[in-house]
Amino acid sequence: MRCSTAQVAGYIGKEKDALVALKNSFNYPYLNTNWTGPPCFKSEPSTWYGIQCTGFNDIGHVTGIVLKNMPLNRSIDIFAFTDLAELSALTLKNNSLWGNMMDFSLNPKLAHIDLSGNMFCGQISPSLLSLGTLESLQLQDNGFSGPIPWLNQSTLKIFNVSNNNVNGSIPMTKALQAFAYDSYSGNPGLCGKPSPIACNSSSLDDNPRTTDSVDKTPKYRNKFSLYLFLLDVAGLVVLVLLFILYFKKSHKLEKMLKEFGKTRSSASMINNNNNIDQEEKNDAGDDKTKTEGHRDPITRPNAAAQEHQTKRGKLVFVRPQHNSKGSVGNQMTDHQIFEMEDLLKASAVGLGTGIFGNSYKAEITVTNNAVAGGRQVKQAVVVKRLRDLKPLVNEEFTKPLQLIANLKHPNLLPLLAYYLSKDEKLLLYKYVPNGNLFNRMFGERGPDRIPFRWSSRLSVAQGVAHALEYLHLKATSSAQSSSSSTAPHGNLKSSNVLLDENDRVLVSDYGFTSLVALPIAAQRMVSYKSPEYQQTKKVSKESDVWSYGSLVLELLTGKISDCTAPPGVNGINLCSWVHRAVREEWTAEIFDMELTLGRRTASSGMLRLLQIAMRCCDPSPEKRPKMKEVVREVESIRLPQSDVDEDEDLSLDPSLTDDSLSWTAPPARVSQ
Repeated sequence: MRCSTAQVAGYIGKEKDALVALKNSFNYPYLNTNWTGPPCFKSEPSTWYGIQCTGFNDIGHVTGIVLKNMPLNRSIDIFAFTDLAELSALTLKNNSLWGNMMDFSLNPKLAHIDLSGNMFCGQISPSLLSLGTLESLQLQDNGFSGPIPWLNQSTLKIFNVSNNNVNGSIPMTKALQAFAYDSYSGNPGLCGKPSPIACNSSSLDDNPRTTDSVDKTPKYRNKFSLYLFLLDVAGLVVLVLLFILYFKKSHKLEKMLKEFGKTRSSASMINNNNNIDQEEKNDAGDDKTKTEGHRDPITRPNAAAQEHQTKRGKLVFVRPQHNSKGSVGNQMTDHQIFEMEDLLKASAVGLGTGIFGNSYKAEITVTNNAVAGGRQVKQAVVVKRLRDLKPLVNEEFTKPLQLIANLKHPNLLPLLAYYLSKDEKLLLYKYVPNGNLFNRMFGERGPDRIPFRWSSRLSVAQGVAHALEYLHLKATSSAQSSSSSTAPHGNLKSSNVLLDENDRVLVSDYGFTSLVALPIAAQRMVSYKSPEYQQTKKVSKESDVWSYGSLVLELLTGKISDCTAPPGVNGINLCSWVHRAVREEWTAEIFDMELTLGRRTASSGMLRLLQIAMRCCDPSPEKRPKMKEVVREVESIRLPQSDVDEDEDLSLDPSLTDDSLSWTAPPARVSQ
């Protein structure tokens, strides 16, 4: 029997089976590698990433699942958690998950649920009504539709369904009425308190699950009202379906920008660091032509709104002073500028959440005036919604962005535009189709994976080195001219290294150090995890060098660094781990198997790059090389004539015994 097996084994077999099924559906490399053995054994803490356990009667039980900010890109079976009877906390935040909400009717102890920042759709599960101890329910930033269940648990302290597609009247239960409108915003179909939108007769919900506000009218009147309500609901459903059908292409981004995008924003260009406002065309005939025959999802401003629209914010495009060949790639040019309402109507897909906020891919239809006839083309951009910044006045925000706009290098992702209003700050970048380096290294490793070869990894190391050298050079020049600097990078890691359609490196998220509050930076930015910050609470260009060394070690080892590991994933201290491998003479195990595939050992180029990375990771900042020196050394590494040439015995390389690898490292934090 399962019960006796559990008592002998020290864990519940069906709980392990449920998590193994979940692992198989995710097929995520780190979970595949580390979700092995019993998830919860007796009273011992779990060795599985993101799994929380409690032991009683000498049997381990799964009580929590916390997986955040992982590019899972999968759906979850709605019955995935039915065998986890002791589950009390479920967090699947920002994992690019989709599908319907899971059934929680067999999880009576579930108190904390966070599914925010995904792509879930369908109705909010009525099984939530059975959770008598529910304390926190966070469903924001998804695609849930339909009515909100009539939740009335007295234990409910946190509730958020903002930025979805839920509709109808907000339930009049005591529990749900206790939350402010922020918990419901971004759902155009919602009405009733605490929403500022009053419900009409077709939106009123006569659901008898209300508590303090149950209608005391006679039963026959309730039945008659119910019939009318059902007819109204049927009509409302038809209208909602038509609405969704028409606006399905603009659903996500417009919803994201709803709170501040109700007035038409003016556009401007920054040319030679001077703001030149581009006047809006207010031709009444044009507006009439645009609005007749269909409903414009963006509310047209009246004269008063137009007069004060600059107070609400505007979309500002930027371009470099020089457009030399190869300097900024395919940066948006004059004839591809669009307005804020074009952005609001664009189809959009959530890309995930970084330390500065959510990112979305938007496809905008623009008119290319450089082509005869003004042919319309699709322009893909990434919209980054900033959060957790310092309290900044407008100039304190725009001045660093203007400096960022003037940074021009073939290995830097250029800034296209920004939006600034009282409540919102957005950055627009070119969409890079091949994703980021983290996903390339640690993503899908199934039979369809394209091997990430040595030549490609060396090219990445070289491209990142060039970008960082340029940022450091500009930082030095800026310091000499006594102006504020947007460099060094401050947050260099594999997820901030993008690969374009030609696999060219584009470093992103640079220049934000001056915009982020120190407590947030210390908690989230990579440079603030350097050895010197732990001792002196200061970061510098040498901290960027340390981050570069850690990134190169990821390239060489195929392992994730603990200083850049996403939540729910335990990395290792790569500098310590590599040093220990050299000291204990198992250096051949350092390199990723994809690098040594078809070889006896690593090539001399890999060994040289390893030595450079270890020098960059030196715990003493003054001993680290300058990026100019790093570029020279990395560029001197040449590929062999073929991928199987230049095999060497790693243990015989004298460079691994010199002073650059002889420092005493802190103990390695190796994941189990």
